[in-house]
Amino acid sequence: MLQLEQLTLNIPDTTKPRVVIIGGGFGAVNLTKNLPDEQFQVVMLSKQNYHGFWPLLYQVATAGLEPESIAEPIRKLFDDHKDFHFRFTRVNSINPAAKTVSTVIGDVPYDYLVIATGTKSNYFGNEQIKQNAFGLKHLSDAINLRSQLLQSFEQANLTKNPEARRSLLNIVIAGAGPTGVELAGSLAEMRQHVLPRDYPGMDFREMNIYLVDGLDRVLPPMSPESSRHTHGYLEKLGVIIKLNKFVESYDGQTVKFKDGEEIRSQTLVWAAGVAGATIEGLPAETVERGRYLVNTFNQVQGFTDVFAIGDVAVMKSEKWPKGHPQVAQPAIQQGVHLAKNLVRKLRGDEWKPFSYFDKGSLAIVGRARAVADLPGKKSLSGFIAWVAWLFVHIYYLVGFRNKLIVMANWVYRFFTYQRGTRIIIQPYVNSEDKAAQEYVRLQTVD
Repeated sequence: MLQLEQLTLNIPDTTKPRVVIIGGGFGAVNLTKNLPDEQFQVVMLSKQNYHGFWPLLYQVATAGLEPESIAEPIRKLFDDHKDFHFRFTRVNSINPAAKTVSTVIGDVPYDYLVIATGTKSNYFGNEQIKQNAFGLKHLSDAINLRSQLLQSFEQANLTKNPEARRSLLNIVIAGAGPTGVELAGSLAEMRQHVLPRDYPGMDFREMNIYLVDGLDRVLPPMSPESSRHTHGYLEKLGVIIKLNKFVESYDGQTVKFKDGEEIRSQTLVWAAGVAGATIEGLPAETVERGRYLVNTFNQVQGFTDVFAIGDVAVMKSEKWPKGHPQVAQPAIQQGVHLAKNLVRKLRGDEWKPFSYFDKGSLAIVGRARAVADLPGKKSLSGFIAWVAWLFVHIYYLVGFRNKLIVMANWVYRFFTYQRGTRIIIQPYVNSEDKAAQEYVRLQTVD
């Protein structure tokens, strides 16, 4: 194994303006696609070597899709860009005075810096929950959660202790936004159609799926009408909804709420909030509630050559006083728009301010159950919204191969209700759970 001091970023010199992009999400990818290769050198720095389609992470976690079907190698996306350079590394800090980005293997000078780091799970300072709960922000999170769920079902099938079995089968989801709602619906359908076939000796009426939120309705970002439809869909699927409810602590065994209620559960999924993945180096006043303050050109407050796009940026306006929603569309549109403005700068043309076109919001609850908020304050629900959800997600999925694989999986599941990825490749073991460690050790011993 090479030592860090033996590694170098090895980025070729250039006479073209160098655009350094931190991150490989929707904003970063769409910015790079729209920067002319002959006019700019693009250096992308990311601690992941793939671009993932995060709206489908919950389907990986519930064994509906393979991890590789919702991700595409970043190098493959830009293999026709001759002056694009991807470096698989973690960024430590930014030095705006020296115009450099510091990584674990060296510094990168820039002409223009674009921060497109997205978000991270927000545990609101609760280290115990952070240690024991399952996030759902990356492929590794989805794979860990899938392993945890499948292991819990296997262990529940083996135990004779009713209390232990209920603890293994209880699943608590904190956060009733799109991620929480879609995960709850997927688990409920799995409980109804898949698990009874896999474990014919188990009574899955003992399996409880709890969806918890501190606000007074599910899907708070969407319209009240969509929330009402979603609440009804979830109740028909048997999901237990607890609103105006706050998780206080979780030790890996018991979820405790602020009102004193407790639920014994081996699995708490944390979908209760996100924070911008900011980087050290920029002044504190450039950050508000974990996001960089930017103007209508996506320039970070106080800088002309440092930009932030997507979830990590907050661009306030009369229509969006708290900034744009932290979903894919603002990142995509800001990436495209910033590329056009950088080209305008080379030509000496005047920059154009960014204007967000809200294409609406979608959420799926299960088979033929979905909701959609469309422009013009129109809403759809049921089968039509479900078809719209399928079409939109296939359309924005990166890579023709991935589109085919995901579509084939969905068609197969539509007719059979089966999920073909119910395999435990890498057992998940919480470092604090001694019983789980012993169970995995016994199962994997040679």
